[in-house]
Amino acid sequence: MGNDNQDGRRALIIAGETSGDHHGAGLVRAARETDPGLSFFGVGGSSLESAGCEILIPNDQLMVTGLVEVIAHFTIIRRTFNQIKSILMDPQPPDLLVLIDYPDFNLRLAGHAQRAGVPVLYYISPQVWAWRKKRIHKIAKVVDRLAVILPFEPEIYRGLDIEVEYVGNPLLDEIEIIRDRTDYLSEHGIESEGPVIGLFPGSRQNEIRYNLDTIIKAAENIYQSKPQTSFLLPLAPFLDRNMFIRRLARSSLPVTIVQDNIYDVANASDAVIAVSGTVTLQVALTKTPMVIIYKVSPITYSIASRMIRVPHIGLVNIVAGSGVVKEFIQDQATPGVIAEEILRILDDQDYRENIQQDLSEVRNKMGEPGCSFRVAKMASEMSRGVRRSETKS
Repeated sequence: MGNDNQDGRRALIIAGETSGDHHGAGLVRAARETDPGLSFFGVGGSSLESAGCEILIPNDQLMVTGLVEVIAHFTIIRRTFNQIKSILMDPQPPDLLVLIDYPDFNLRLAGHAQRAGVPVLYYISPQVWAWRKKRIHKIAKVVDRLAVILPFEPEIYRGLDIEVEYVGNPLLDEIEIIRDRTDYLSEHGIESEGPVIGLFPGSRQNEIRYNLDTIIKAAENIYQSKPQTSFLLPLAPFLDRNMFIRRLARSSLPVTIVQDNIYDVANASDAVIAVSGTVTLQVALTKTPMVIIYKVSPITYSIASRMIRVPHIGLVNIVAGSGVVKEFIQDQATPGVIAEEILRILDDQDYRENIQQDLSEVRNKMGEPGCSFRVAKMASEMSRGVRRSETKS
């Protein structure tokens, strides 16, 4: 955990998932630019590491969703938790704990940080607006400052003993379409004048397990109707490419597997089939129409469906406040209905343009760039002891 920064301030950062790793990297880069005296170490992936964060524990084995799946990985998760807890309880603990999303794990850590006297900055609020709303009271008890990325979130915490700041959305800092659509497709050997469909199966193993087959079968339906169609399938860097090659070998689909800038992939696509998650907002920023799907284990769905209290699960629809793109969840997510919606997007110009206009409005609702620098400023202040005077009980 050694560091060579100017005054030795250290922030322990926990990013248990791909999106958190990505957003954390933006924070670390902004902090290095504005406060070189603050270094970061902790749990993360390749994005945080490339930004200059010292990775003590890779996060690839923590990336599971669903109650059943978490139980299956409990031993690994518990071991990681205990390692981080011991760092917080060290006689020389870090100057700051930065938590990014991943709420069940991170909120427990926040309690230990509080007892150790380590200030807690939580970046990207747990989705209490979707389910388990009573958690706002626990968050207010163990978190010092909360940086939220959806414009309606500060109101949820009004009246509670916690500083909440809407910092904008980190995706606005990172969106970059590097290559022109035609050039990008040509680089990957896609010369057909037919439509291009992006297949976004998620980055977690259990997301892929429950959603990939449905996505491929939907793509086969589309290909049967439009034989000139080509497909792009982007993979997170840590995923096993051979696993996808083996699955696609059972299909006649012309699929090109890529590990490129997600915005280039979405921009090159005429439409996208995406597993629900941050990627739906990333696709929205390119104004590419999409279909959102999500399937989990039957037990997980049975429990979660009783607890979720929002009309939409896709972040793009949640930000919009309406169903600007179609969502198909669990048993509704059949290859036939997914393919039918994609074909409508391709064939109905007015329908496609209306979706694109709605996606432009989503972009406007997300505010202005600069999120990473706003959070970096909060981290810098807290690591220096610039924090609110109240003592939590």
